[in-house]
Amino acid sequence: MAFPQRKNIKEEKRQQLIIVGSKNPVKINSTDIGFHQAFDSAFLVEGLNVSSEVSDQPVGDEETYLGANNRAKNAKLVFPEADYWVGIEGGVDEVNGEMHAFAWVVVLDRKGKTGKAKTATFYLPSVVTELVKGGMELGMADDQVFSRENSKQGNGSVGILTKGVVNRKEYYSQAVILALIPFLNESIYN
Repeated sequence: MAFPQRKNIKEEKRQQLIIVGSKNPVKINSTDIGFHQAFDSAFLVEGLNVSSEVSDQPVGDEETYLGANNRAKNAKLVFPEADYWVGIEGGVDEVNGEMHAFAWVVVLDRKGKTGKAKTATFYLPSVVTELVKGGMELGMADDQVFSRENSKQGNGSVGILTKGVVNRKEYYSQAVILALIPFLNESIYN
């Protein structure tokens, strides 16, 4: 007697579409890693070039958060058929004359729920800080100081300064997971 074959429950779930408000491969991969670690679901993660509507190098929590939020909202406007929209924006700020770097992550879903989180911060060397204060974007300053090319689409400052111990994908993916807390705990988050 032949028994009917059991279907894999994971295969029966509909693949959900996530749109990242950037074509930067680090942001796309970080989102992919974060969603797959947080949920037992099938996801397709795609990037879209959308405006952050803030400075090329955001300064301070407010401007950096606004950039991430705008990226998520603008991705939703451009591609409303998705299930989630993600904005990731890196920024800098000064404390007592020293500059630190960080990023904000904003996640939106179809139901109108928003998740948000900030990465850990780390201080930048003065040679990089001076270039950023002079109007250069952090990624370009890193490229100049560390003789790199397009480091913002690679390991970025965090990877360069930690000598690869902390890679940028993991750094951002942790914040993506933290931004997913409201979606993992829907009954206690409005």
